[in-house]
Amino acid sequence: MKNLSVIKNQKFQSTFLCREVVFDIVLPPNYENLSNLKVLYMNDGQDFEALKIEPILTKLYKENAIFSFVFVGIHTNENRLKEYGTASTPDYKGRGNLAQNYQSFIISEFFPFMIANYKVSSLSTDNYFCGFSLGGLSAMDLVWGNPNYFSKVGAFSASFWWRKKAYEDGYDDHNDRIMHVLVREGNYNAGQKFWLECGTNDEQDDRNNNGIIDSIDDTLDLIQELEGKGYVRNKDIEYVEIPGGEHNQKTWSEAMPQFLQWLLGK
Repeated sequence: MKNLSVIKNQKFQSTFLCREVVFDIVLPPNYENLSNLKVLYMNDGQDFEALKIEPILTKLYKENAIFSFVFVGIHTNENRLKEYGTASTPDYKGRGNLAQNYQSFIISEFFPFMIANYKVSSLSTDNYFCGFSLGGLSAMDLVWGNPNYFSKVGAFSASFWWRKKAYEDGYDDHNDRIMHVLVREGNYNAGQKFWLECGTNDEQDDRNNNGIIDSIDDTLDLIQELEGKGYVRNKDIEYVEIPGGEHNQKTWSEAMPQFLQWLLGK
């Protein structure tokens, strides 16, 4: 079997973000003989090495465990807290104020660029997104809000606490967590699937003092919202809780093979 091909530090000039976007691409073995490939886009692509993406993919391909696909790691920069978030609205501190621009970059610039320059499929059923922490929230928002482009998402330790009110301003779990409201007020989209990971040591905060850390609470509550739309646990929704898992690249890297096999497993 031929080796996969890693192409680092490619550059794309984005009009919507008014900056040069750096990205890495991993092409599958025998890429030259393939066509209409599935694509996984990943936020925080600058963490490629820390997440051990190349050895993980090499091992999975060697074991014939996954279907061929194109991996795209999109780097962020000092605008991360502005570009990641929810496109429809910033959080209570004004963070995520460029998330709409980031979404426009992905949908209107980068997606067409990928189709024009690589042997990839344009079908939503073949295009996926993943991310970590705030990048996980961004991935969830991109997939949920753009079902004509993306069908599956992987959200590792996602920032589902993202809220439109500060605690001291009368914050309410039900009404003020932005992603939860977006799902509740959105539509069921057949074929969409969600892989959500949390570690039991993701954080220590427990705002409602129920003995469950907020990141797990927020993720389980989002699953409830998805179920309320008609998505089914263990069919459309996969929840992975890692005992001792932390909010870092080490835990996310350990979870990555499980996610990739859920997403692309044979």
